[in-house]
Amino acid sequence: MAVTVKASLGKTKYYTEVVAGENHLITDEPIDKGGQNKGFNPFEILATSLASCTAATLRMYIDRKEWDVEKIDVEVELENFPLTKLAVFKRNISFEGNDLSEEQLKRLHTIADACPVHKMLNNEIEIQTKFS
Repeated sequence: MAVTVKASLGKTKYYTEVVAGENHLITDEPIDKGGQNKGFNPFEILATSLASCTAATLRMYIDRKEWDVEKIDVEVELENFPLTKLAVFKRNISFEGNDLSEEQLKRLHTIADACPVHKMLNNEIEIQTKFS
């Protein structure tokens, strides 16, 4: 599955308009980095990808199993350690509604790890750049 997004940044530091199909969002840098903090910063967007994909993957599975779960909360904290080339994603998942058994929670942990973004982040990643 290929996805295409386009980010456009004019002269306003670092206000960036991002388009994917018919969807639009704004990214920016925090004030202490020279931005205006008018949108998610790039690291927040990366963490958002894992959080939202995890939640959607879990919801699909829970709905298929017809388990009564009102709400799924996924919190992702991303720490980047550039000197050691390590990024650590800390993911905390909680469920509101019906109590889930230990067996169900164990299965949901496996399903969370099967989220496509989680699997992609665990794979080897290659970035190809071209100027046009």
